[in-house]
Amino acid sequence: MSVQTKISYTPFKEQDFSHLKGLHGISDKTLETHLGLYAGYVKNTNLLNEKIIELVEQGKSGQPEYAEIKRRYGWEFNGKVLHEYYFGNMKPNGNGALKDSSPLGKKIVEVYGSLDTWKNDFFKVGAMRGVGWAILFQDPITKTLSNNWVTLHEDGNIAGWVPVLVMDVWEHAWLLDYKPADRPKYIEAFYANIDWQAVEDRFVK
Repeated sequence: MSVQTKISYTPFKEQDFSHLKGLHGISDKTLETHLGLYAGYVKNTNLLNEKIIELVEQGKSGQPEYAEIKRRYGWEFNGKVLHEYYFGNMKPNGNGALKDSSPLGKKIVEVYGSLDTWKNDFFKVGAMRGVGWAILFQDPITKTLSNNWVTLHEDGNIAGWVPVLVMDVWEHAWLLDYKPADRPKYIEAFYANIDWQAVEDRFVK
């Protein structure tokens, strides 16, 4: 005799990033478009969760439809989360420069030798050909830091590593404001809007 399974699930909610209006070098039109895209990731993540639960409750897990939804899940969920990191580490005109005397600054200097060397490397990662994300990760075991490139949200994410600073370099993040060849100008604008306190709060000492 089979027992009816009922799975508990709390839908994700969009975070409010309306305070980001007035960013330096990133127009409110770009922000509005970008937030709409983020809302789509939240919606689609919830829809996939609901469909997965429906199939499991019907005893259909493992079937082709279930498998394809599971494969799609990393794209939608990581798209949601990476955008939350991205919007969450910005504020209009930032809040000053990263200092080498701060805990994060000290660690960057320890790993990269200087803040300038790290910044140059982060910018170069962000300017790589293709669309994706430039992310300063921290290894939670060794506490070391590393600038990395992530493609398509789920490709290139390092298992267990924690995003400390996240920059979206998909074209939707900057193409309304800059020409295709001017991605470096967008990267400069993003850097000017970094909320270093939010970034410091993600860093584990």
